[in-house]
Amino acid sequence: MTRSARVRALLALTVIAVSLYIAVAVPVRLGLDLRGGTQIVLETRPTSTTDAGREATDRALEVLRGRIDALGVAEPTLVRSGDDRIIVELPGVQDPKKAADVLGRTAQLTFHPVLGTDGGALNSSHPLPKRPHDRVLPDESGTPMRLGAPALTGEHVKHAAARFDQQGGAGWHVTVDFAGAGRDGWARLTGDAACHPAGDPARRIAIVLDDKVISSPQVVPSIGCEAGIRDGATQITGSFGPEEARELALLINGGALPVPVETVEQRTVGPTLGAEAITAGVWAAVIGTLLTSLFIIVVYRLMGALATIALACYGLLSYAALAALGATLTLPGLAGFVLAIGMAVDANVLVFERAREEYTTRRRPSTRSALAAGFRNALSAIADSNITTLIAAGLLFFLASGPVRGFAVTLGLGVLASMFSALVITRVLAESAASRPFLRRRPRLTGIAAPGAVRDRLTRRNPHLMRHPRRWLATAAAALILAGSGIAVRGIDLGVEFTGGRLIEYATATPVDPDGARAALTDAGFPRAVVQSSGGTGLTVRTEALTNAQEAEVTAAVRGLADGADKVRDELIGPSLGEELRRGALIALAVALGAQLVYLAARFRWLFGTAAVTALAHDVLILIGVFAWLGKPVDAVFVAALLTVIGYSVNDSVVLFDRIRELTRKVPRTPLPDLANQAILQTLPRTVNTGMGAAFILTALAVLGGSTLTDFALALLVGLAVGTYSSVFTAVPLALQLRARRREPRR
Repeated sequence: MTRSARVRALLALTVIAVSLYIAVAVPVRLGLDLRGGTQIVLETRPTSTTDAGREATDRALEVLRGRIDALGVAEPTLVRSGDDRIIVELPGVQDPKKAADVLGRTAQLTFHPVLGTDGGALNSSHPLPKRPHDRVLPDESGTPMRLGAPALTGEHVKHAAARFDQQGGAGWHVTVDFAGAGRDGWARLTGDAACHPAGDPARRIAIVLDDKVISSPQVVPSIGCEAGIRDGATQITGSFGPEEARELALLINGGALPVPVETVEQRTVGPTLGAEAITAGVWAAVIGTLLTSLFIIVVYRLMGALATIALACYGLLSYAALAALGATLTLPGLAGFVLAIGMAVDANVLVFERAREEYTTRRRPSTRSALAAGFRNALSAIADSNITTLIAAGLLFFLASGPVRGFAVTLGLGVLASMFSALVITRVLAESAASRPFLRRRPRLTGIAAPGAVRDRLTRRNPHLMRHPRRWLATAAAALILAGSGIAVRGIDLGVEFTGGRLIEYATATPVDPDGARAALTDAGFPRAVVQSSGGTGLTVRTEALTNAQEAEVTAAVRGLADGADKVRDELIGPSLGEELRRGALIALAVALGAQLVYLAARFRWLFGTAAVTALAHDVLILIGVFAWLGKPVDAVFVAALLTVIGYSVNDSVVLFDRIRELTRKVPRTPLPDLANQAILQTLPRTVNTGMGAAFILTALAVLGGSTLTDFALALLVGLAVGTYSSVFTAVPLALQLRARRREPRR
């Protein structure tokens, strides 16, 4: 074994060992669509130009965190998204109305005199009568504390800030400034409290936020009775750390300047649907992977079996990467995880097909040397094709939101893991096996000593596919006209993500007639509701944006038709967010095509880059047209599939153009149509085998992935077929026609 082989083997063992440890020790966080719960996206609405968006969102975030704690939700998640949005995830919460009501209330900050600490015992020197509006709340330590009527509210607070007093020895404290009538009110409140002796509970001021005492500082001895603090400024001191002081300041500011929040997105997934989604996704992954593994074992024999082992290692690496990064695994992310298996298969197929060429055509002396040459020659194509997919994944991550970002993360990690498994793990296993004396004497067992059925048939027939490129372009034009007519006749059915509205899915014990449900909803006052069957006995209702009260009316109407109808999914998208998502999807699509053009032009030349990107646009329009004819919704998950198709389709073009470039350098005087035809025939076995491997995965997703993943897998299947065809019979003929028109000299 050479030194480089030993290094690869050591690297592979190290990465696998670390991944195995992470997979066992660190659990992957499941998204709400897999474990059930409610996700609410809130948007802050600053009430003045001086209230900066990010600062207002920070204050609202702290107030909301306290409210979530009051709900008693286990493992809630609150994160800021951008400058003015807050994403709240509430696992297990199936009542979005209650959660939205609690989260949407404007903060209530009040300042109270303290009357006693046991609900009745008052200071005898200044007796205060017990009044009906007195309240008993626990202080910070949990001791019951009776409070008088609120003397001030958050509207009287001008600003609060955390400060550190190093010279005075006060350490971390919070300064509070009052404005307007708040200055006089604070002077009266502190003056009354100062009339009680030091240490008396009645010398304290209770600061209450949303019916919870967040602080109860005592008036310092230097303040005289009835004098109070008259400059409108005070300090709250205590055993504060820096984070505690900042949090208290944020809470006071949140109450001082109430920031209205609006629910722009709301998603609720029942635990049953989440469990079914996990089961369906796992079964699709297992069966699809088994079918793909069986296929490559049949085609590549021992090398295919070793590639299957590498695929298992790929799954381990991807899972460990998700766990190590703390990423959330969503349902589209699970689909991305499965889809990346197809990318891993593609890299192995590229290597094995190049090794077959080296052994059968170039007469390499051994399968080991053929494998080494195969890995070396396939490296540029593997790198280029995976980089284009990473570009699509990166665009999804930065330009999309919600579950689609989870898909992008999983797809990106899967692509990196697939490259490592193919270029390192598969190579270690394959070269180690090929060096065994038993296999050196029996090279056909390796699976690369024979040309294969596809290559053998092409070699015998040797067709000239690019003799009439205009015929292929005419076929592409006809397909575009057919797809465009679907868009014109049927229209594009945009999902609620892009139009705004509410989508509710019900699970029923018996099938419900959509027409009957539509009539019932019309009678209930929802004539524009779109009703469709879902998942056999399920039912989906899509309407304009509804309030939670209106949603209850829709649910009552559906349950009147089917006893035991359970709401398993509830999505609410505000119209402003829908417009933003629609604009973001168009930008993502345009940027994806532009990025592919720039990359391909840099790696090859403008001729091939323009042809490939035009073929990609052809694929996009046909896929949208197919969904228009089928009446399928174009939603955020469809956009994820669309951008994935762009990355997947460009792989075929990259492999093909990479071979044309290679042949051009070897035989520079050969006409470009002949070179292109030769490149197509040489790469077609890889294209067929990769497409078959990916088709097994996607078919398993479409059949077993459940209602949520069916449209996603269908879009990818259509895109796979169209993209495979267009990379050969649209991109190449277009490049030949552009070459003939411009007469660009080949380099």
